[in-house]
Amino acid sequence: MPISLGEIAELSTALGTVAPRLGPALRRCPHQLRNVSAQKWAALREAYEDGSAAEVFEAAFANGRHLLEAEDGLRGRAPALVEWKGPHRLPGDDAIPIDLRIDHVYLVSCKYLSKIVLNSGPARLFDRGLVGDERSAEDWFDVVAPEQLQAFYDAVVTATGLEGLPGSVRALTREHRDALRIALASRRLPPGCSDAWATLCAAVSTTSAQRWRASLPTTRSRLEMLWRMTRIAAATYFVLGASRADPIRLRVGSKWDWLQEFELRAFDVEARRAGQPEVAWEANVRRRDDRATRVVRGHVEIRWSHGRFGGFPEAKVYLDVPHDAVPGYHQLEEPELRLL
Repeated sequence: MPISLGEIAELSTALGTVAPRLGPALRRCPHQLRNVSAQKWAALREAYEDGSAAEVFEAAFANGRHLLEAEDGLRGRAPALVEWKGPHRLPGDDAIPIDLRIDHVYLVSCKYLSKIVLNSGPARLFDRGLVGDERSAEDWFDVVAPEQLQAFYDAVVTATGLEGLPGSVRALTREHRDALRIALASRRLPPGCSDAWATLCAAVSTTSAQRWRASLPTTRSRLEMLWRMTRIAAATYFVLGASRADPIRLRVGSKWDWLQEFELRAFDVEARRAGQPEVAWEANVRRRDDRATRVVRGHVEIRWSHGRFGGFPEAKVYLDVPHDAVPGYHQLEEPELRLL
């Protein structure tokens, strides 16, 4: 049974909460660790012995140890139960991206955080406020900029010289889309297509921003949107992982905690000129105790999931500030290490 780097990180983090050293902990699955099959455990041990993922093992194990000892974590109390979620996806609109649950209470997300915090269908983001699990089967570019999409398609057909394509972009089959995606694999567009692409990008960005703004008519709806994008949920949880340079060790407060500490002053969105359709977002948040203002910025890239004309468009939500600058995210303090 294969094992992914993500699974290695999750299970090594779990081991860090129940064992003082990684090597000995891998000899036999600890009795506290649940939902790990014999086949998956064997794959984990094999990956450790192989040595190719040594950095992931060590970094994740250190994160688990940090959570165990942190004053705002487990405070040195060894867990009686560590449950691994495994590969299945949790349902719900506000599901916390949890990988481990400790003693039925402590929730842990093991992530090597990137600037992408969410990947959604455009209609789900811009029209439905990230409510509902299902993505729309509609092509967002065709929904918000049909004329500009057709003009870009016409320019591409002419420039590439591809034969057998339909006259209407709406009539494209999967085979047609595959042919277009391959022909447009280069980042640089064929001659004669750039103007049509820029016009399409501007139309998609502008209309997406307008629809997003219209879907957030109240302060409460804008607050809920900010919470969903930054993964503030009903329960407190921990994020353990790594950036390119440093470990990520955060406690993410609940909505209740957030409201005790902050208030949302504004949430603004606007179309942004870029090499692809893009909408910028900005939240202005004020601390309740000292009235200090914190600004959280990000952007949404709207693009085909598998290259131009490949798959349906998706909306990737990016965070343009460090994760620990997000209201509600708190660094786990460095603990004084204890022996188990």
